[in-house]
Amino acid sequence: MLQIDPSSAAAIQSELLSGESFVWAGQPKSSVIFHKEDAYLIPFSFLWGGFAIFWEGSVAGFWGTRDNHHQWTFGILWGIPFVLLGQYFIWGRFFYVGWLKGRTHYAVTNRRVIVVQQGWRRQMAFAYIDSLPALIKEGGSSGIGTLRFGPTNLTSSSRRSSASWNSLSIGGAPVFVDIEDVESIYRLVCDLRDKARTAKPTF
Repeated sequence: MLQIDPSSAAAIQSELLSGESFVWAGQPKSSVIFHKEDAYLIPFSFLWGGFAIFWEGSVAGFWGTRDNHHQWTFGILWGIPFVLLGQYFIWGRFFYVGWLKGRTHYAVTNRRVIVVQQGWRRQMAFAYIDSLPALIKEGGSSGIGTLRFGPTNLTSSSRRSSASWNSLSIGGAPVFVDIEDVESIYRLVCDLRDKARTAKPTF
């Protein structure tokens, strides 16, 4: 039986509408979980990070000679942001996502699917169950997967870009990322959607 996590329920409680009640609430799995995007993000991050370090080594004179002190100083300063960004791509993003996972809460209510994230600022996304345009399940072979409540081809380009490096990024449509027992929650939402649509009056 699906459980309602007390901490997630408390984080989302203020967002509930009159007559709305929890059916399930929980958080993402805290461990590092790789997604299909990592098949190209990981090689790219090593290429970026490796080139940035090579650049810094070159302008610092670790290999080759330094002919102009001013060019050498400018080159090192210019390359520092790229080195730091490369380190974020390689390993920092996993720590950042892990930090966000502990501050991200999901809920299925009798009316909506809701995401609340209390990171650098509080963010919230929701969708009414009876009007979900799509319900997409990813993964699930290990019991852990992702539910997307909207067609991925309609997601904005900026949202797709940020979501590639940060799977917990909040967009217009809610997404349950890395949830346990994803199959049960998928079936729960499907059942609630079917019941809600059947209950709608027809004219």
